[in-house]
Amino acid sequence: MDLFEYQARDIFERHGVPVLGGIVATTPAEARAAAETLLGADDATGVVVVKAQVKVGGRGKAGGVKLARSAEEAEQRAAEILGMDIKGHTVHRVMIAAGASIATEYYFSLLLDRAERRYLAMASVEGGMEIEQLAVERPDALAKVAVDPRVGIDAAKADEIVAAAGFDAEVAPKVAAVLTKLWDVYREEDATLVEVNPLVLTEDGRVVALDGKVTLDGNADFRHEDHASLEDAAAADPLEARAKEKDLNYVKLDGEVGVIGNGAGLVMSTLDVVAYAGQQHGGVKPANFLDIGGGASAEVMAAGLDIILSDPQVKSVFVNVFGGITACDAVANGIVAALGILGDEATKPLVVRLDGNNVLEGRRIIRDAAHPLVTLAETMDGGAAEAARLAATA
Repeated sequence: MDLFEYQARDIFERHGVPVLGGIVATTPAEARAAAETLLGADDATGVVVVKAQVKVGGRGKAGGVKLARSAEEAEQRAAEILGMDIKGHTVHRVMIAAGASIATEYYFSLLLDRAERRYLAMASVEGGMEIEQLAVERPDALAKVAVDPRVGIDAAKADEIVAAAGFDAEVAPKVAAVLTKLWDVYREEDATLVEVNPLVLTEDGRVVALDGKVTLDGNADFRHEDHASLEDAAAADPLEARAKEKDLNYVKLDGEVGVIGNGAGLVMSTLDVVAYAGQQHGGVKPANFLDIGGGASAEVMAAGLDIILSDPQVKSVFVNVFGGITACDAVANGIVAALGILGDEATKPLVVRLDGNNVLEGRRIIRDAAHPLVTLAETMDGGAAEAARLAATA
């Protein structure tokens, strides 16, 4: 789950990362009140920043970040930003952030390096710009330091990171101290990404996280009951929300062929095969990712089909299952029973491909059921081709 900037700021503050004041507003009037509070603080700089809260980069270039030198101006800037479309994301809230007298901007991130099965810290003394641009144009300016998950960023590792990035001797200890706090955020919140761009040195010598990006690992939600309150329910896809309520591993895509499989690897392969087959039928594409895991009971299959068939874009469904621990006959019985549960709600053609443990019995069950919506496929390629054809001709 990606967090909004204001949510990342609040988490940073909770873990001792130095941040500036920030107040969320959903109306221009709220923005004015927030600016009055921040501008009236003892350490106020006489300026606040009105920042669009959307989960996408490039806000500044799109006009979603503006300075204001009074509460009235903050209200005006908020009115300009609220409702904006930034790369397909509508701005529903802004953060009024305290201004800062910036001397230098830096960059830092900590992320999960899946290929190496470790964490990777990246740091640069040149922050504020798009890090992808820096990595391409001046790769030597971006230090990359491996982080052992068993140790994390302790004082020694923090010193290694700031040395690799080339921080000068005066500021290096201050930055290192902040990096250990950002590690606390990463570890204690079960994050897969913690990024600060820019991390700044202010004119009075403080190191402050001015902007934050945090991605939380959904697999660790059971350890963090408070993370549920961070979800942006209003922006969630309604089908994905329904699937989550039913504990289904579902992701909505922009296509016409619904896909159900057991095992993430098999489902990913199925998406590729459907997309390839769809090229022969007017560019038909997969409509979703849905992994039912090792179980394919009638209830699980019915829940999955109900979600997929509720998608108005779906024209056909491809059920691609390899029987392992759950044998093909159990899967076949689940499909037949699911169609019975759904009844008249099942109105779109299904192509079913079964293979693996007890496949012959599974196929017999499907054939004997003789459901008018179901076509039995012998192979994965054949099933994908038939599902794409059915979607294209629907």
